[in-house]
Amino acid sequence: MESNPLLRDSVECQRLVMEAMKYHLLPERRPLLQSPRTRPRKATVGALFAVGGMDATKGATSIEQYCLRRDSWKQVAVMSGRRLQFGVAVLEDRLYVVGGRDGLKTLNTVECYNPRSRSWSVMPSMSTHRHGLGVAVLEGPMYAVGGHDGWSYLSTVERWDPQARQWSFVASMATPRSTVGVAVLNGKLYAVGGRDGSSCLKSVECFDPHTNKWTSCAQMAKRRGGVGVATWNGFLYAIGGHDAPASSLASRLSDCVERYDPKTDTWTAVAPMSISRDAVGVCLLGDRLYAVGGYDGQIYLNAVEAYDPQTNEWKQVAPLCLGRAGACVVAVKL
Repeated sequence: MESNPLLRDSVECQRLVMEAMKYHLLPERRPLLQSPRTRPRKATVGALFAVGGMDATKGATSIEQYCLRRDSWKQVAVMSGRRLQFGVAVLEDRLYVVGGRDGLKTLNTVECYNPRSRSWSVMPSMSTHRHGLGVAVLEGPMYAVGGHDGWSYLSTVERWDPQARQWSFVASMATPRSTVGVAVLNGKLYAVGGRDGSSCLKSVECFDPHTNKWTSCAQMAKRRGGVGVATWNGFLYAIGGHDAPASSLASRLSDCVERYDPKTDTWTAVAPMSISRDAVGVCLLGDRLYAVGGYDGQIYLNAVEAYDPQTNEWKQVAPLCLGRAGACVVAVKL
């Protein structure tokens, strides 16, 4: 483009080419280079999937897909059985559904869904049965973090190697955490909040895969179990959740959103959601964070809202077909 004579002879085109080159060649400066031209196009961002969760029938098995261009949800698949408090991650454009509980027992099983062929396959199981775990992919492998095995709260972490197709243990967290939020930022895995048996947690720790060590980060302002987490443009966001014993959950639900800056190791409050929600599914699609479903103390929500970090505003988008809490929400490039 730079050497094209038509563009070379136009000052305005040269300015646009320079702007694009700076944006692509200086990733660390991207937060300062935002403009209408840096917004992802709706056709290229892929789709959101909301998987399972708790609904009025005590367990949704359906998977819904959100189309950004149409602003609509539709059911696209059904899981083989009921799973609650499980984890989902995307590896090679496939959805891995990990652990959880089926209403009676805690599971260590893993299934894989291919959105293109709409088919399921069974994968090797984890060593530990876990519900309330967090799952994320970091530099290839997938991590299953914490949770509860039916008897006790877990600090252990397992890593799935997609090449060897096997699970192995890595270093454990300092704190046992169930209903933990897990996200990847700058080559590290973050475990945010959760419950440890006695209370909800405001503590945060991060894992470096190259040293196999967890280190403590600054604490959030609020304790949060059932927190939704996602990362955008070098920041980590913690969204919603609860701070209460299970017996009086409704009184202590959160609409509060906090943003973590790893450069300064600090948390800052940003615009709250319009609805307080526990067990909210959170995911980045394009340049917006989506808060999907959840529990407001009375009902399982179908409400979905999108947060624009550049304007610090939440906006309602199309609701789910089915109200659900604890749905795992992931983005897949289609």
